[in-house]
Amino acid sequence: MADETYSGSFYCVKCKDHRDATGDVTVNAKGTRIAKAKCPTCGTNLTRFLPKA
Repeated sequence: MADETYSGSFYCVKCKDHRDATGDVTVNAKGTRIAKAKCPTCGTNLTRFLPKA
């Protein structure tokens, strides 16, 4: 799989707000694509589930 990134809106649970960030796309054990990034404000891990390609 090619190195893939996702740029867009993530929801930060700690800040309770949407944040724009860029993260790496991975595939979990069930085959779901997930983008993972860090919140630019507080540094919390952000996760966003993506639709299938």
